[in-house]
Amino acid sequence: MWGYLVVVAALAALLLGVCKALGGWSRSRNPFPADSRRPPSPLVTDKDARSRVLKRAFSQEKVPHHLDAIVIGSGYGGLAAAVVLSKAGKSVLVLEQHGKAGGCCHTFNKKGFEFDVGIHYVGQMLENSFQRMIVDQLTDGQLQWAKMDSPYDVVILGDPNNGKKYYMHSGQKEHVDGLKKQFPSEAAAIDRFVVLVKRIAQGSSYMTLLKMLPMPLVRFLNSTGLLALISPFCRMASKSLSEVTAGLTTNADLKAVFSYIFPTYGSIPTESSFPLHALIYNHYLKGGWYPQGGASEIAFHSIPIIEQAGGAVLTKAPVQSILVNSQGQACGVSVKKGQDITNIYAPVVISDAGIFNTYERLLPETLRALPGVQSQLSMVRHGVGGFNVFIGLKGSKEELGLEAKNYYIYTQNNLDEAFTSYLNSSRETAAKNIPFAYFASPSAKDPLWEKKNPGKSTLIILTAARYEWFEEWKEERVSKRGAEYEDLKNTFVEALMETVFGIYPQVKDKIEHVSAGTPLSNQHYIAAPQGEMYGADHCLSRMQVEVMAAVRPRTPVPNLYLTGQDILIGGFVGVLHSALLCASTVLQRNVYIDLFRLHRRIKVSTFKN
Repeated sequence: MWGYLVVVAALAALLLGVCKALGGWSRSRNPFPADSRRPPSPLVTDKDARSRVLKRAFSQEKVPHHLDAIVIGSGYGGLAAAVVLSKAGKSVLVLEQHGKAGGCCHTFNKKGFEFDVGIHYVGQMLENSFQRMIVDQLTDGQLQWAKMDSPYDVVILGDPNNGKKYYMHSGQKEHVDGLKKQFPSEAAAIDRFVVLVKRIAQGSSYMTLLKMLPMPLVRFLNSTGLLALISPFCRMASKSLSEVTAGLTTNADLKAVFSYIFPTYGSIPTESSFPLHALIYNHYLKGGWYPQGGASEIAFHSIPIIEQAGGAVLTKAPVQSILVNSQGQACGVSVKKGQDITNIYAPVVISDAGIFNTYERLLPETLRALPGVQSQLSMVRHGVGGFNVFIGLKGSKEELGLEAKNYYIYTQNNLDEAFTSYLNSSRETAAKNIPFAYFASPSAKDPLWEKKNPGKSTLIILTAARYEWFEEWKEERVSKRGAEYEDLKNTFVEALMETVFGIYPQVKDKIEHVSAGTPLSNQHYIAAPQGEMYGADHCLSRMQVEVMAAVRPRTPVPNLYLTGQDILIGGFVGVLHSALLCASTVLQRNVYIDLFRLHRRIKVSTFKN
C-alpha cells in the first residue's frame, strides 16, 4: 500500500515538474516564430570575405553598446546559444581567445591545405528531421549537408592490411541486415542489441528534462525509484558498455563491433555508460553527414545572425576573468589585449569555456570555494587527450581513390585491454602500443571541396594520448618546443601513417604535407585544460542521474551560465542541445516548445505543397 502511494505521489510530482519545465516560463520573445530558411547562397571562397566573418579581431571599439549577454568561447555550444538569444532580440557579444571563430568547428590552413579539427561527421541530418530543422533555423537554411557513403564506417580488427573488416551500413534495416550477414550465427544477439539501443535512445529526452526540473524534485524522483521505473535510460545508467555486450554475446569480434564507436566520446567500454553509447550508436544508424564547404561553414553561417541582432563575434579576445559585483553576481568579463585589460559589462555571462576553465580559472577565488561550485567539480574529471595527424595530398579524390567514409582500426578485439595497456604506457613506449586509429578524408566527404581546393585532398588521423606524456613542454611556445618534443611527436606520426598506408597504399607518393597536434595543441588552440578531445570525461559516473541533473546551465553564481559539451554530452548535436538548454534558462522560456511547434507547422506546410 505504502509503495503504491509513493509511486502515485512521485508521478504527481513528476507531472507538476514536467508541466513547469515544459511550460513557457516568461513572456520573453519567441526565437522561432516562423521558418527562417532561405535559399542557400553560393559557397563563399574569397579568403578576405571569410576572414571578415571568422577572424574579426577584438578591439574595444568593436564591442557593441548595451549588451544583453556575453558568451565566452565560440565553440558551437557558445555560438548556438548566442544565435538563439539573438533570434529572441538580444544583443550578444561572443569572445574567442583563438584567432579564428568556431572552436572545434574551425578549420585551419597549412601549406595550401585546409583541415578540419573536430567535425568529422554528424548523424540525423536527414531533410525535415527535427535535428536538421533546428540546425536549419540556427543558420537560416544556409548550412547544407552531404550524405556520406554506405557503409559510412568500416571497423578493422587487427592489422589494416589483413585484419578482419566489418561494415556499418546506413539505415536501420540495412545496418542490421549487414551485421547479420557478417555474423550469421549471431542474429538474435544483433536484434537484441539494436532493440535495446533504440529503446534507450528514445528516452534520451530525460537527459535534458533532468536539467530543467527543480533539483529537489529530481532527488525525490530518483530516491523513490520512479525515474528508473519509467526511463530505461535512467534505469541502465550504471550499466557499462562491456557489461551489456557481454550479456548479449560471447563472440569477441561482435562485442568489439557493438562497441566500436566509443572513441567518439572517449571512455573505454568498461568505463562507458551503456545509455550514452546507445544514444551515440543510434545517432548514426541512418548514416553520416558532412557539412558542405567544410566545418567552418557552421560558424560562417551562424555569426551573421548574431551581428544582425546588434551583437558581434570577436577573436583574439582571451577572457582573463569573470567580473562579479558586490552582490556576488556575474556582471561581465575582463579581456586582455597585449598589456591592456578591458572590462566589458553585461547582465548575463555564458561560458562555453568548459566547466574546469570556468570554475577553476575564470571565477574570482572567493567564488571558486562556493559549495555548489566545488560540488559540481567533484562530480567530473578531465577527459582523455587527443593526438591528430593532418595529411595534405596532391590529387583529387577520384585520382587518389579516396572515399566518403571513416575507418576505425583496432589492433585487437579486446578493446578494454588494448586501451588500458596503452594509456598505462610510458611516453617512450606509447607509440609502439597505439591500440586504435580513426582516419578519414574530409575532402572526399565534401562535394564542394574542389571549388576551394582544386587538385588537392586531405586525410586526418586521430587517436587518444595522455596529456602527461607531453606536459613537460606545456610552458613552451607553439612550434618552439624543441627537438625532443618533435621527436616524440614523430614516433606517433610514423606509427599512425603506417595505418593509412595499409588502407590507401596509393597515397604514399602523393603526400605534400604532414603535421601533427598533441594534447598541448588542443590546450593552446581550443583552451582544453589538459588537451581533452571531449571535455569532461564521459565516464559511468558522469551519466548518473544526480550528476546529469546537477551539472546544468544555471550555475551557483547568479547571472553566470554554462553551455557546451560539459553540460550535456560532446559532439555537434550534444553541444547544440546544451545551447538550447542554456538559452531556455537565460530566456526563462522553453525554446524546445517553440521548435516543436515550428517543426509541426513546417511539416504541415510541406505536406500541403
